[in-house]
Amino acid sequence: MALPLADIKVLEMGTFITGPAAGMMLADLGATVIKVEQPLTGDPFRAFRGQLYAPHFQTWNRNKKSITLDTRTAADRAAFDAQVADADVFIQNFRPGVAKKLGVDAERLHAINPRLIYCSISGFGSTGPDRDRPAFDTVAQAASGFLRLLLNPARPRVVGPAVADVMTGFYAAQGILAALHDRHKTGRGRLVETSMFEAMCHFNLDDFTHLLSDKQLMGPYSRPHVSQSYVFQCSDGLWLALHMSSPPKFWENLAIAVDRPDMLGLPAFASRDARIAHYEDVVAYLAPVFATRSRAEWTARLTELEVPNAAVATSREVLDSPQAHALQLEITAPGPMGDFRTIRSPLSFDGERALTVTAPPLLGADNAAILGRNVPDVAA
Repeated sequence: MALPLADIKVLEMGTFITGPAAGMMLADLGATVIKVEQPLTGDPFRAFRGQLYAPHFQTWNRNKKSITLDTRTAADRAAFDAQVADADVFIQNFRPGVAKKLGVDAERLHAINPRLIYCSISGFGSTGPDRDRPAFDTVAQAASGFLRLLLNPARPRVVGPAVADVMTGFYAAQGILAALHDRHKTGRGRLVETSMFEAMCHFNLDDFTHLLSDKQLMGPYSRPHVSQSYVFQCSDGLWLALHMSSPPKFWENLAIAVDRPDMLGLPAFASRDARIAHYEDVVAYLAPVFATRSRAEWTARLTELEVPNAAVATSREVLDSPQAHALQLEITAPGPMGDFRTIRSPLSFDGERALTVTAPPLLGADNAAILGRNVPDVAA
């Protein structure tokens, strides 16, 4: 399969998630992504149970090559510069000032290669009073106002995956692609900058728009109430999700599905505005109903009546589902620790899916091929 970035060379000096995620997005689109890592230790995300091949590392580093260089030394900096000379993209997610200490700042690299797209990812941006603050996923979620929309007021706990890290990587990749497109017209490289704070503020755009346009301060239940989204536990202890939205037919068919034909005559169900205002009453009415049958029974019945629903699935249930099999979501490749199994890129081109993948590399695995060194720094 011909991928659209097959002629693009990327150097990634990324650690943890944001930089590596941006690099992986480009690698999934066919770019040759060379991960430049510190000798002996590599990306800190590698460390796991005495080895350097953690599941966290594997998640964001497929389809890449790995070389080890310490750019603070003259020899390694010269080897790095040789790679920069014909690279299309450079990605780093250091705190402000670190890139210059390592000799990989934008000014120096653009002097070597004026066509280079240089992407800098930080926690809080390159200017402002917070520029030097350390930022990790939860910090960025909280600082951007996003975390409060996930917290259960009755029992506040940090929940869910590293949304800020991953979304920042997505935005960085988007900026890189735009800069590559611009280079086709101008022939010049660009400095692309984003931060976790900026990315999550943009990702949280609906929250800010409600504030700025209507002076509404949203909370954790604002969107579920307006979208009329629900989760219910079924008789087998499994959970089911509904997203009822606006069309009256969804509620009319739900009344049929739950064998409550007169349900919509109740005050709490009388209109969309009533259901929003009496959200908890709707939950209290429907929860005992859904507790009377298994999840499989409910999903079959609701789907037949075209009521938007889905099982609250585990990752195992997702991969075992007929839909996942039909879409060939799980792909496998030989890896240094056995078979590497992952989820393919969600993008198809001209009806073709990317069904091949390269396992994440061992540290320094490509030193010989790229740098002329004989062996990796470590085996695993």
